[in-house]
Amino acid sequence: MSGALSLPDAAKVVALRSQAIATRLAGRGGMASVALSEEEAAAWLAPWADRVQVAAVNSPTSVVVAGEANALDEVVEALSGREVRVRRVAVDYGSHTNQVEAIEDLLAETLAGIEAQAPAVPFFSTLTGDWITEAGVVDGGYWYRNLRNRVGFGPAVAKLVRQGHGVFVEVSAHPVLVQPLSEISDDAVVTGSLRRDDGGLRRLLTSMAELFVRGVPLDWTAVLPPAARVDLPKYAFDHRHYWLRPAESATDAASLGQAAADHPLLGAVVELPQSDGLVFTSRLSVRTHPWLADHAVGGVVILPGAGLAELAVRAGDEAGCTALDELVIEAPLVVPAQGGVRVQVALGGPDDTGSRTVNVYSRRDGGTGPWTRHATGLLSSAPAPDTGFDFHAWPPAGAERVDVETFYTGLAERGYGYGPAFQGLRAVWRRDGEIFAEAALPEDLGKDAGRFGVHPALLDAALQAATVGGGDEPGEPVLAFAWNGLVLHAAGASALRVRLAPSGPDALSVEAADETGGLVLTMESLVSRPVSAGQLGAAADAGHDAMFRVDWTELPSVPRAEMPAWAQVGSADDVAALAEKTDGPPVAVAEADGDTALAVSSRVLEIVQTWLAAAALEESRLVVATRGAVPAGGDHTVTGPAAAAVWGLVRSAQAEHPDRIVLLDTDGDLAPVLGPVLATGEPQVAVRGTTFHVPRLARAGRTSAAPAVFGPDGTVLVSGAGSLGTLVARHLVTQHGVRKLVLASRRGPDADGAADLVAELADADVSVVACDVSDRDQVAALLESLPDLTGVVHTAGVFEDGVIDALTPEQLSNVYAAKVDAVRHLDELTRDRDLGVFVVFSSVAGVMGGGGQGPYAAANAFLDAAMA
Repeated sequence: MSGALSLPDAAKVVALRSQAIATRLAGRGGMASVALSEEEAAAWLAPWADRVQVAAVNSPTSVVVAGEANALDEVVEALSGREVRVRRVAVDYGSHTNQVEAIEDLLAETLAGIEAQAPAVPFFSTLTGDWITEAGVVDGGYWYRNLRNRVGFGPAVAKLVRQGHGVFVEVSAHPVLVQPLSEISDDAVVTGSLRRDDGGLRRLLTSMAELFVRGVPLDWTAVLPPAARVDLPKYAFDHRHYWLRPAESATDAASLGQAAADHPLLGAVVELPQSDGLVFTSRLSVRTHPWLADHAVGGVVILPGAGLAELAVRAGDEAGCTALDELVIEAPLVVPAQGGVRVQVALGGPDDTGSRTVNVYSRRDGGTGPWTRHATGLLSSAPAPDTGFDFHAWPPAGAERVDVETFYTGLAERGYGYGPAFQGLRAVWRRDGEIFAEAALPEDLGKDAGRFGVHPALLDAALQAATVGGGDEPGEPVLAFAWNGLVLHAAGASALRVRLAPSGPDALSVEAADETGGLVLTMESLVSRPVSAGQLGAAADAGHDAMFRVDWTELPSVPRAEMPAWAQVGSADDVAALAEKTDGPPVAVAEADGDTALAVSSRVLEIVQTWLAAAALEESRLVVATRGAVPAGGDHTVTGPAAAAVWGLVRSAQAEHPDRIVLLDTDGDLAPVLGPVLATGEPQVAVRGTTFHVPRLARAGRTSAAPAVFGPDGTVLVSGAGSLGTLVARHLVTQHGVRKLVLASRRGPDADGAADLVAELADADVSVVACDVSDRDQVAALLESLPDLTGVVHTAGVFEDGVIDALTPEQLSNVYAAKVDAVRHLDELTRDRDLGVFVVFSSVAGVMGGGGQGPYAAANAFLDAAMA
């Protein structure tokens, strides 16, 4: 009991008490679980007096009764006849009743020497109804009373709940107390550990997860291997699935007129008739090849250089080229977090000597740009070189072992995000300039090792030995650059012994054997080069950009439709009057025009709210018509920023109430196009002349470089000290070298996190000032105090989200003041100083108009249009 007994004494209690029960009590009685309260059970048992008693109280509606066998049979029969749930327990004596008194003297004698210690962890006794914290309590007499007296489980749990305990775990092979525990407290978290016929590790981890998802903190590192954390979506509109999925199966290559490549990284091979070349094709992703996710450098998942070499060697095997004379890696092959990347390995035809060129290309899923060449090289049939090194005597004589216990922690600090698949380095030795190492695949990857020449994770781990003890300075990550003279002698190893030796400036020769000393691989030289975060970022963006933009696409055909009956509504009163008509038209049109963005947005908001609240108009459509609100058509310009704000607001309403509202932007007469617009079924349409345009998402090109105003000279003003302003400030200082930064917000230095940010960016001159940027006078005074101002970034905003039905004009006004008015003040007051005002939008939903984002969508759409 948590250290209350020594192990010998605990074993003695269990053995001797069980022996006494088996020889003196077994066969004399029984026990049964009864669905009654303690008081109800006592009343039922009155006719049987001391022959059957309440042995345990489990909950307010559950007890256990025990006693003489014949009397217990009568009790069970009587209770069953009254439809009281009763179940016999597989015990053949009356535990916790007067039957136990028959072994009192025997237990007093046999357990007399028990020494009760103070428990290492206090426990709550169902016998005493209180905590056991002191020595001497759970002696031999306690263990007799524990068997004789009633078990107060229910009262004990109720007392624990009153003391503030709210998590209960039944540690047993088959939980029977979970239900009683749940009855005692509705708010408690209750679970078992194992279950009948389900007693493995998976069941235990599932029970732990049941606690975790209900808010109970658990130390997962004690039971699970190290793993990377997955960032969950930050807002409701980012839909991603996080459950594990089985690996995708490849389409049969033969059915596509190709030959199977029979390799985990390659799907098919195609012969090129004219050149006698070969093209190998594949698709890589973290879903089809999950182990690739464990190889991240600078936060970017890339195929290791050993993987590119494996592709080249496999291509050479198909053509009888056994030596990879050279392979130069030109660009990292990035494996995206979402989707996949198509890979082609192009093997050229043979030259006069039989040598062939090899090139590795990739292009992202859905990409339309040029293929990226990642590696280029030459394959030949050169004879395998002799190696005089003996891998059987291992580790080599005279080699000194190097500590690698913290090796992967050090790699992480240098930017290598290696997961379990690539943490295979087991031991390292040094002798003069030589490095010796052992590496092995984890068990789950080892079973597939036979399908590779050398598994890239294994070879990468072996080559990591070159960086052991490379100094304490983090520096930039280093990637393999040039592979020369690589020959594969044996395939399918799951563990390696490797020897690395200098072979030139910044180059190493490589020899590797399996665990028996049999030669696996030789390489004349391997050259590595540092890689910067910028290079990795460029590789991640090459041919693909995760950002999207809205393109206005011309509809190829427009349905013919007659103009429907429609009514024009200019206010909420017009909508209310329309709703009262029994023969009202099926379509209403609200033209959004006005002097200011706030005025027209407020009027449209009232019209939309009244429309959505009118039950009589549920089958009708409201068309909100604007002019110059979107960049559709040949010139792609927005001429009506206020109308653009209406689009942002109404897009949010459309997201919350699908099929109720249509947005129409036109440069001509409304009546002729109304019918065809409704017939398209599109929620948003722009008409330019006779051409109909609809919005569609398209990949955006790479963003341009940061404006020249961001640099070490002068002061940069960031309006807003919230989370967005903090991110921008940190980015300006760490990425653009800004040395003087001013953060302006209503609360100024008292803003949450302001002091911490100033301390974090101690290398720069960062100050936080109080200024309401929606107040022109305050902005003017602040700008006047910054004569060396070189740039302004506006991040300030007011948190005023809400569904369209409950939105108020005041909320719109508050958001407009912090966004539209503030930017107008900053622009006007800095215009003569030739400064750029840059506005950071808080979210895609705030620009596009997701549900609940109406005020932000309206303000941001206005700014997007006005600044364009």
